[in-house]
Amino acid sequence: MVDGETAAGSNVVPLSGSRKSRRESEKKWGKEVIALGFCVVPSLLLKAQQRLGINPTQLAILIQLSEFWWHNERKPYPSKATLAERLGISPRQVQRHIAELEGAGLVERRQRTAGHGGKTTNIYDLDGLVERLQALEPEFRKVEEKARAARRTVARPKHQRKRSAAERRPA
Repeated sequence: MVDGETAAGSNVVPLSGSRKSRRESEKKWGKEVIALGFCVVPSLLLKAQQRLGINPTQLAILIQLSEFWWHNERKPYPSKATLAERLGISPRQVQRHIAELEGAGLVERRQRTAGHGGKTTNIYDLDGLVERLQALEPEFRKVEEKARAARRTVARPKHQRKRSAAERRPA
């Protein structure tokens, strides 16, 4: 496959970007593993899990939904059965967790219908999650910048620990 091209009938998008980033990912995970696709999840989602009030199963559901979401205008629509199978839980449990995520304003479910008018899988809009992460970002960035500044300060020679007289004597 060529960058930007998807396999027929697949939602897997090959790793794009520079050849260097592709090689680094292949070194970490293995070429065959990366060839099966990857999922873009912002680190802030993982770092802010507690702040968002989501449990590990709900986080796993959000990550699974992210795996199906490649274009902003095309929201993910995996079936509850697919999510349940991937997570090792029942479709009813998936439904309950998604309802909780919806109640928290992180996910919005919308019915999707087939051309003949019958129901099909739901569309899952993650705009609420995106908005919450964007609202948390300045606070997390501020803490990260303070930590980075503290590391730089400690690395400067003037902050080296003073050695005692015994440590300064030649051996």
